[in-house]
Amino acid sequence: MPDNEPTTVLHITERTLWDAARERGAYEWSTRGRTLQEEGFIHCSTRTQLPRVAAFLYGSYDGPDELVVLEVDPGRLGVPLKYEAPQPGGEEFPHIYGPIPVDAVVGVETWAG
Repeated sequence: MPDNEPTTVLHITERTLWDAARERGAYEWSTRGRTLQEEGFIHCSTRTQLPRVAAFLYGSYDGPDELVVLEVDPGRLGVPLKYEAPQPGGEEFPHIYGPIPVDAVVGVETWAG
């Protein structure tokens, strides 16, 4: 976990997925095209990491749906949040190990890229 842990973590997704989660009460997509069940956790980022993560995941995105950034309050999750590196010694990214309750999302902004 970073020394200067942010008060929120971010997750970029398609608006229709977020809208569906709001109806169900929880968000369960890990990353573009992969569910929480398939991946085992939900990929997130810090504000600083977001532009790189968005470019990597959605740089070629030309879908009909707009992209949104979910701002998640870790204190409202009720499931583990871990900062982990994809490879040893690499940059750590926040991973949420369970569904995100909709009330843990404290902000939603449109991603303009």
